[in-house]
Amino acid sequence: MSDTVSDTLSNSLITFSNVSRFYGEVLGINKVSLTIPPGITSLVGPNGSGKTTLMNLMTGLIRPTQGEISVLGIPPNQPQDLCRIVGYCAQFDTYPKGLTGYQFIYSFLRMFGYTHEECDRRTMASLQNVGLTEARNRPVAAYSKGMRQRAKLAQATAHDPQVVILDEPLNGLDPLARAEAIALFEQWGKKGRHVIISSHILHEVDRISDQVILLSQGYVVAEGQIQNVRGEVKDQPMQILVRCNHPSQLAAQLFQQNHVVEAKLHTDGHGLLLRTTDADGFYLLLNRIVIDSGLVVESVAPADDDVNSVYQYLIGGEGGTI
Repeated sequence: MSDTVSDTLSNSLITFSNVSRFYGEVLGINKVSLTIPPGITSLVGPNGSGKTTLMNLMTGLIRPTQGEISVLGIPPNQPQDLCRIVGYCAQFDTYPKGLTGYQFIYSFLRMFGYTHEECDRRTMASLQNVGLTEARNRPVAAYSKGMRQRAKLAQATAHDPQVVILDEPLNGLDPLARAEAIALFEQWGKKGRHVIISSHILHEVDRISDQVILLSQGYVVAEGQIQNVRGEVKDQPMQILVRCNHPSQLAAQLFQQNHVVEAKLHTDGHGLLLRTTDADGFYLLLNRIVIDSGLVVESVAPADDDVNSVYQYLIGGEGGTI
């Protein structure tokens, strides 16, 4: 690969090379190596897993204890260059008192040296994108929680960054506003931006993610597309839903197999939920059962090929706040 091609490729990626970050003696992340391509990437993990540390390292808010980071070719020790290509929506509200929604975004843009006309144009465009045009002259402090969240999204993207980092961006949004925000994220991802999302609303994160990074106790446990991540979490049984005419009969035959660790009737009585450590072996077995017994199978599909199932396995229990 030529140096020119290599430089072009590295300038479109976010990379972590053996990165660790400690807060005194407390571990943030440890020996993380990642390559994040453009598109929507979800960070998933329990509280204290290292998600916010990863985000803060990407924004340049903190520096690594060791290792190297590159955000589209820019290291974190170049904060002025980094802030021009990165937009950050923090989880918690931080608003100067008295600012209106318009002033909140306009004053942020002025720091980039834009003219008054350009600041005004970008402010109005970003407010329109999140549905706050009519509320632009109201104090941000008087906004509802959902409106404040949308104002932060507008500010994070007003300077048209190539990387958008969103820490719990769906917090406080009603269903309509949440759907509109998700549509925005998808639009940004399709335009070739990096959209990095941390969220506890797992089924919605799963629906829009191009890839997921699973974290636990400061380590990256697995990364990649949802389907591929399952293969990295080696011991996790795969859950499959089989809809057929005699689910109890099927369950009796499946329990004879070592790779089937659980089988139970679906709540609607017309299907069987099973967990297997050998999905390929199960599908071959099911074909034999159908041929030998005349079982009528309506459908067979993975029942948990999403972020939520892998996350629940990762933390060893029910899903909760990430």
